[in-house]
Amino acid sequence: MMTLSTKYSLLFSLLIAGTSMLVSSCSENKTGDSKEMAQQENIENLTADENEIVVLDNDGPTVFLMKVAEIQLEEVSLGKLAQQKGTSSHVKELGKMMEQDHSKSLLEVKALAQAKAVSIPSTVTDDSKDAYEKLNGKTGNDFDKDYSAMMVRHHEDAIDLFEKASSESEDAEVRAWATQKLPGLKTHLDHAKACKEECDKLD
Repeated sequence: MMTLSTKYSLLFSLLIAGTSMLVSSCSENKTGDSKEMAQQENIENLTADENEIVVLDNDGPTVFLMKVAEIQLEEVSLGKLAQQKGTSSHVKELGKMMEQDHSKSLLEVKALAQAKAVSIPSTVTDDSKDAYEKLNGKTGNDFDKDYSAMMVRHHEDAIDLFEKASSESEDAEVRAWATQKLPGLKTHLDHAKACKEECDKLD
């Protein structure tokens, strides 16, 4: 059990970290990154009440919801790109699946975050934009191979994230939602692996 003084110290540390992050962002002359803006809002909403404090730790529900929103936004964006630039039917179909399913998941995580007064990224983050531009520079089967390989990696990482939340999150609703989404993520991974195998055959 944290003492009140410890809670105030934690709050102060988080506020300093958040301020430093924004100063660094501005110094790079970037427009506000959606993830950083959401994190700053969550820091500002922290309370130091002696009975309850929302902590932005790496395993907490706030950080989980932020990460999940970032994932959904990125997969929708990349899914649309795959439908536009993919040369094989496998890649186009995978892209369509990703756009549709992750759009649905995005609506769900938005509702869950709103219910918990958690700010989440509302647009693709700078990291996601970088991934998009790198993939967009590919053409033909190189694009197909890179997209399918990226979907394998992304969904392996997402499954790890959701499995941890489903078993370890202190928030019952987050645990239940993460558990509910795991079968779909595993189906996505299977499709991505199959798509990658088909693309690799074309070498």
